Amino acid sequence: MQAERFDTLPKAERRKLIRRAVLRPMVTAVGLVVAYFALPMQLESGAAWLGLLLGGSAVAALCVWQIWRIVQVPNPGLQAVEALALTVPAYLLSSAVLFYLMSVVTPGAFNEPLSRIDSLYFTLACFATVGFGDIAAHSETARAVVSAVMVGNLLLLAVGVRVIAAAVRLGRSRRELRG
Repeated sequence: MQAERFDTLPKAERRKLIRRAVLRPMVTAVGLVVAYFALPMQLESGAAWLGLLLGGSAVAALCVWQIWRIVQVPNPGLQAVEALALTVPAYLLSSAVLFYLMSVVTPGAFNEPLSRIDSLYFTLACFATVGFGDIAAHSETARAVVSAVMVGNLLLLAVGVRVIAAAVRLGRSRRELRG
């Protein structure tokens, strides 16, 4: 059965698709935030770095999977909205976990010990490029990691959005070729 174009679907079906594209990632984001605050993160140094590597790999895999889905689904524009709504919170929370664990494992990494709220606040300040200066990386390692996260922020914003837009165009052209 050939998938219909979004604009040709009945209004009720369009609303249902939009609701799903918004609710699914919203529920996932809320779940990620709850996990961020609820799960224990008092890890030993080696285990913390391994967990961060696995978490970063999971976020990268999520990005690749979302791009693949955008190209494959009948409504790539809606899938792109869902992809952004899932990927951005996962990326931000993984950065917050990174900063929190750095603060726990290496107490002098930042100018003050970071709580989970502090780590999330610092992550959002870096992502929004406002950098109030109240929390600062003190050690060279922390500065290197914060710098890498800032580059990741720029890549997510610049390259990520372009890749998603290209995937939407490719998905639409594939759909038009099929039918």
